[in-house]
Amino acid sequence: MSINCLHCNTKIEGRTDKKFCSPYCRSAFHYQKNKEKEDTLFKTIDRQLKINRKILKNYNKAGLAKVSAEKILNEGFDPKYFTHYWKNKKAQVYLFCYEYGFLELKESNKKKYVLVTWQEYMR
Repeated sequence: MSINCLHCNTKIEGRTDKKFCSPYCRSAFHYQKNKEKEDTLFKTIDRQLKINRKILKNYNKAGLAKVSAEKILNEGFDPKYFTHYWKNKKAQVYLFCYEYGFLELKESNKKKYVLVTWQEYMR
């Protein structure tokens, strides 16, 4: 029974339980496997940021809006994913997905978001 290297697919000589033909192939195989995991995490985060931006853009046509949290959360918005923040003089922290921001607040015991668009004075 011949066994091939998991990385380069060449025939392995020696023990029958070997999986790699050389230390280089073992290292390269695990490096590639871990790199793919990193890409998956990056892609997951990037995808959610794009979803958040699209939802915020759709609900904030005029530059300032208020929307129920339930409505945008049901569309796939996830407030844990944002690119940066801005703190106003009242110490309220607006979270942003690129140029579209949101501030969580409660009105009549219901969670809502105030939606804003990034302005130059926020620098």
